[in-house]
Amino acid sequence: MNSIKIAKENIARLNTAITFIEANLSEKLSLEVIAEKAYFSPFHFHRLFKIAVSETVHHFINRKRIEKSAAYLLHQNEINTTEIAEKVGFSSLSAFSKSFKKFYGMSPSKFKKESPEKYSKICKTDSKNGKVTITFEQYICNINNALNWLKMNAKTVVKEVPRLDLAAISHKGKMEAIGSIYNKLVKWATPKGLMNNQTRMVTIYHDSPKITNPDNLRMSACIVLNDPIEIDGEVNLRILSPTKCIVSRLEITPYEFQKAWESSFAFMVENGYKKSEIDPFEIYYNNAAEHSENKFIVDLCIPIL
Repeated sequence: MNSIKIAKENIARLNTAITFIEANLSEKLSLEVIAEKAYFSPFHFHRLFKIAVSETVHHFINRKRIEKSAAYLLHQNEINTTEIAEKVGFSSLSAFSKSFKKFYGMSPSKFKKESPEKYSKICKTDSKNGKVTITFEQYICNINNALNWLKMNAKTVVKEVPRLDLAAISHKGKMEAIGSIYNKLVKWATPKGLMNNQTRMVTIYHDSPKITNPDNLRMSACIVLNDPIEIDGEVNLRILSPTKCIVSRLEITPYEFQKAWESSFAFMVENGYKKSEIDPFEIYYNNAAEHSENKFIVDLCIPIL
């Protein structure tokens, strides 16, 4: 968020509004209702939101609805387009199709048909002339490579991850920039006695890089709270309810995270699991800077139905 002109307390309230929007995309979302959730007047909320998020409330809601529909098209083939339109809050199929085509440059049905080739990094290969070419053999080969990599590098189980109470700061923008947000969080947490050898950090991914423009990606940098604590400034309290997940425990370098996530999703698909609407997240068990090989000990968690 662009916080130059906005008090930290207001940033936290804006993040509360964003969380409310993302949890209620299927509902009719008025400016008045959202502003009330964040304890702002509609006028003041609209102005601050535009400054902080760099887009209007209306545009943000529409973008999140379209991106959520794209996730349905990618991961839940059994849901038809009409059902998806209803799930993401469009009043009619025609309105949904028009907005989707304006955003992605193609109809929802074409996106669904082409998505395995165009939107899956696992099975994408570039030919000499720059065009993406896919063969069934390449797809099977890449899936098998991903699964073999996961088997060699991770312990993967399906289990319920217990409730996590989190102190969180939101980040919007490129993934690699989240380090500065963690620096802020540590600076906030250290004088409160929250940083020690047992401290666990969590990154929540609210958007998929396959769907969302890198500049619009939203993540949350979090610290697991073992005891109740007063939250202040731009820090929010987030609660992850107990949820069934595919959990892959790895010890990896920063450069291996993309491969790890792709392989975990390959495991999900090949074993017949369906991703739920809960955002994927990582749980960190160490500080990589203190590791002899600069590796993270981390759980990659994919919530499933």
